Parts: sequence; C-alpha cells; structure tokens
Amino acid sequence: MLQATEHCHIVRHSEILKGEPIIRGTRTPVRAIVEMWRIGVSPEEIPNRLPHLALAQVFDALSYYLDHQADINEYIERNRVPDALIDPRVRPA
Repeated sequence: MLQATEHCHIVRHSEILKGEPIIRGTRTPVRAIVEMWRIGVSPEEIPNRLPHLALAQVFDALSYYLDHQADINEYIERNRVPDALIDPRVRPA
C-alpha cells in the first residue's frame, strides 16, 4: 500500500523496503541520498551518480531527512554493513 508523506517526492510503500521512506516512483530509499550527502557528495552531484533522480527529488529527500533525522538514522544503522564483513582492502584507513 502506497502512503504519501508531507514531502511531495517521498512516499512509503509497504511492499518496498518494508515501508521505509523512498523517492516516489523508485525503490531508492531516502537513506541512500543521506549517506551520499554525509560522505561529502554535494546534492547537485547526486543525480550524476543516480541518474534516475532529479535534483528536486534529492533536495526533498534531504529536507525529509532534516524533518525525520532519528527515523532515517535508525534505517541507516539497521542497514549498515558490520566492519568485520568489509573486505580489509576496501576499509577506510
């Protein structure tokens, strides 16, 4: 079931990522945008890396995050790959 949010580009769908907030019309979770932004990718650069997204969708995802930080941070933590499972060749120094 599709559920709208107060942000025009952000929805929840019970059958996609267990209802996690996503970009409307995609399976891209808000957390994916936030994680890119947190590592220093500018909002303007994100559509170059995720070409199925428009800049307005990226900014709306960041706005949604700022309004729901605790929830999105929880999704990020739940989906984090444990350090022990990351190949040492690609771990940050």
